[in-house]
Amino acid sequence: MIDPNLVRGALELEPTDRGLLPHRLPAWARAQSDDPQLHLVEAQPAGVRLALRTAATRLELDVLPTKRRYVGTPQRPDGWYDVLVDGELVERLQAPGGNVLDVEMMTGASTLTVGEPTTLVIELPAGEKDVEVWLPHDEQTELVDLRADSPVAPLPDDRPRWVHHGSSISHGSVATYPTEPWPVVAARLSGLDLVNLGLGGSALLDPFVARTIRDTPADLISVKLGINLVNQDLLRRRALGPAVHGYLDTIRDGHPDTPVRLISPVHCAIHEAVPGPSAPDMAALAEGRLAFVASGDPAEVATGKLTLEVVREVLAEVVERRGDPHLTYVDGLGLYGAADAERLPLPDNLHPDSAAHRLIGERFAALGDW
Repeated sequence: MIDPNLVRGALELEPTDRGLLPHRLPAWARAQSDDPQLHLVEAQPAGVRLALRTAATRLELDVLPTKRRYVGTPQRPDGWYDVLVDGELVERLQAPGGNVLDVEMMTGASTLTVGEPTTLVIELPAGEKDVEVWLPHDEQTELVDLRADSPVAPLPDDRPRWVHHGSSISHGSVATYPTEPWPVVAARLSGLDLVNLGLGGSALLDPFVARTIRDTPADLISVKLGINLVNQDLLRRRALGPAVHGYLDTIRDGHPDTPVRLISPVHCAIHEAVPGPSAPDMAALAEGRLAFVASGDPAEVATGKLTLEVVREVLAEVVERRGDPHLTYVDGLGLYGAADAERLPLPDNLHPDSAAHRLIGERFAALGDW
């Protein structure tokens, strides 16, 4: 059985018939939404890792992954496990087999085929060392058992704790490895203990997420908003400002003086001036590629529909109006802008690849003190 004290980055560990399932939202929050997309992504362990100190030279980690397949699209590769020793990447592993979840992209309906756990064998150098095993950021993973040829203990960690919430970009969509999503890059460069609440498709100003952030111990907090509000065509301009104020009010109820960064969207050409919703690019699907287009009408911006340009304007106004000395606005275009998109284009028109994640993470870390 896995010692729960070895697991970092999860807000809850659910006992299952096989082991422990990490969650990035607590049960009470999950109970307040019946959105299958949210329930899918919050159980994908982005930023979750085993962190231990040991003299062991061999670890055997039993895991039960759930592979996600979108019906009618190219099959996704298996997730990766990144092994770090004393902060340095030493190995990358995959876990074949496991459960398979077939998802209808248009409806969110899914079918689960149950599989068996896999054992990952991790060879380590001799001597006392700090070991981290970062779980696949986009593949639900039950932790079944851990065996070692020497005692293991939880890794002490006195770094500042950074709680970050955002969309699939923060979650790490299209990044290949679990240490590549930009919040992980920024956290490692800045020496921060990351809790990544990046929730693919689900940065939607849900009150239960704000309350989760409110209740989670944090030294630093950031919230990245915009792309999901646009590509789901969820709000109008009149509602956005007050909703963001209310969201920040809730966070401040638990963190009155904690530094908070409100981050606006990075560049996304299809939605800069065109409202949502996003839709699959059928021509790309016919070629075996997954890509997206904006299906809204630019003329509707005048009636209050949101674009990324509108969202950035509103978020900057919110920060200015609040007069909060511990709240700062970060323009997402400074992290990844139009010129960057020319050099590092979004592969599916929505999500950065691994190289762009690295760029965003480096630039966020370079912002320096909060």
